[in-house]
Amino acid sequence: VRAGRVGAGLRVLDASWYPPKERNARQEFKEKHIPGASFFDIEECRDKSSPYDFMLPSESHFADYVGRLGVSNDTHVVVYDGDEVGTFYAPRAWWMFRAFGHKEVSVLNGGFKNWVKDGHPVTAEVTQPTSAVFKARLNRALVKTFEEMVQNVSSLKFQVVDSRPEGRFRGTELDQGLESGHIPGAVNIPFHSFLSETGHEKSIEEIQEIFREKQVDLSKPLTATCRKGVTACQIALAAFLCGKRDVAVYDGSWSEWFHRAPPHYKVSELKRSK
Repeated sequence: VRAGRVGAGLRVLDASWYPPKERNARQEFKEKHIPGASFFDIEECRDKSSPYDFMLPSESHFADYVGRLGVSNDTHVVVYDGDEVGTFYAPRAWWMFRAFGHKEVSVLNGGFKNWVKDGHPVTAEVTQPTSAVFKARLNRALVKTFEEMVQNVSSLKFQVVDSRPEGRFRGTELDQGLESGHIPGAVNIPFHSFLSETGHEKSIEEIQEIFREKQVDLSKPLTATCRKGVTACQIALAAFLCGKRDVAVYDGSWSEWFHRAPPHYKVSELKRSK
């Protein structure tokens, strides 16, 4: 989580995404972005054949997409987004690069909001990067499937942390029209717990304390989940900052679990109170 110098060997990517009725990420990028940055479109760089949102694309799709953004296997990539909380979609892009075998990738601490607030330069000039060759190899250890998550309910081979707000985790509030709840055995750490009031990542000591309080052992296997595999990546990033580099993300997350898991595998307080 560090900012770098825009130049040879470094590519800065704006990975913003917002609900269409609220903000237009691509339009905002055209109006104002970090000089030299390119727009990383999470709507384009995904598996469009999947019924679930934002699922990982194929290796060839990802390689082709980021290659066109000027990213090679030697490029240091820095991702950011313009969300009001500081960082929302950037960790998803960070995790995608890591899932496809790219090590040199960072998240801009504090996001675009703080970049602007701190008086750093912005531009409306869109630069066309020179295409590069990127070879992607999916690291399956960083991605969990529905089948693996189902097996884990009984085998308990890895810990599961859910990054959604408490009400959605508990099942007491709807999530974009979808009934909510959680996977049996999951622990809830809402992703914003890791962000300070200014939108920066909390200190490593504070992050370690959050995991400790929830009795999550960073020395043992850990998988993160959420609604659609986006804020789960904040759990992976927070653990990464503490030196744990192998947190997997359940890509389908609750969107898939809700539609595919048997009823007794969906824990909801709403059902219990009826």
